[in-house]
Amino acid sequence: MKMKETHTYCKGKPEAPRLYKIGMFAAMNHVTIKTLRHYDEQGILKPEYVDENNGYRYYLASQIADLHQILSLRNMGFSLEDIKAIQSGKSEKELLLTKKQEILKEIAVLTAKLAQVESYLAEEQLDLSATVLVKSLPEVIVATMKMRIESYDCLFDLMPKMGAEMEQLGCVCAEPDYCFTHYLEAGYKEEDILVQICEAVTEKKENTDCLRFEILPQVQEAACIFHKGSYNTLSRSYAILLRFIEENGYEICGNIRESYIDGVWNKESEDEWLTEIQIPVCKKQEGTNV
Repeated sequence: MKMKETHTYCKGKPEAPRLYKIGMFAAMNHVTIKTLRHYDEQGILKPEYVDENNGYRYYLASQIADLHQILSLRNMGFSLEDIKAIQSGKSEKELLLTKKQEILKEIAVLTAKLAQVESYLAEEQLDLSATVLVKSLPEVIVATMKMRIESYDCLFDLMPKMGAEMEQLGCVCAEPDYCFTHYLEAGYKEEDILVQICEAVTEKKENTDCLRFEILPQVQEAACIFHKGSYNTLSRSYAILLRFIEENGYEICGNIRESYIDGVWNKESEDEWLTEIQIPVCKKQEGTNV
């Protein structure tokens, strides 16, 4: 053999790319066969080959990168339509920047909700498990005084005045005692508050300049909760009661009543004051947003 003899090496045919059945391809990429079929139907990841005889789908290893891009975009919240748009040439960076702004807005909303939760948790005396009872309120005859007051503290002065007027008229209070206040305007106000103070009595008397007698009809359903303690913390019990109303498909359908069971007239400590909040309710009609 000559040293400079030219050698020709045998070159075989290049190997055909290996195809993986859908089950194997799914297992390799930790996705379900159902997911791959869905992506095929939506046109975002078509199998390399489909056997006409049995309908088996086959994929190439090179399609793993395409699948991982789809999965990453789905994990970031992109829709299949967004992914189709990217595959059709729409700027992926542009869509990512838009998604970033959406996520930042969601974070802002969730941060505000988190602050509310932390605020509730900070209120150690807020009993989120306090019992709410839905019951009927019977028809009642009341002596009533309606007026605007400068602040809620004025109620402490008005009630003794009303009691004195009732005594002059010979009123007999119903048993058990039922004294409550209606708030007649929507929303919370700290001044110029329109109230109606009511005391249940056994019979109607002649109306006077400041005192009138009415029959309040039965309330079919009222969501009620007992509040123990100062009137300054009533908002906590209102929060529990209003949440119950919303979560159980009710809506408010009457004037709110604050029924005073124990108070300054018979208890020395504010911690012993007992009030029942009563809110007339009815079930929401379907399709009604309140």
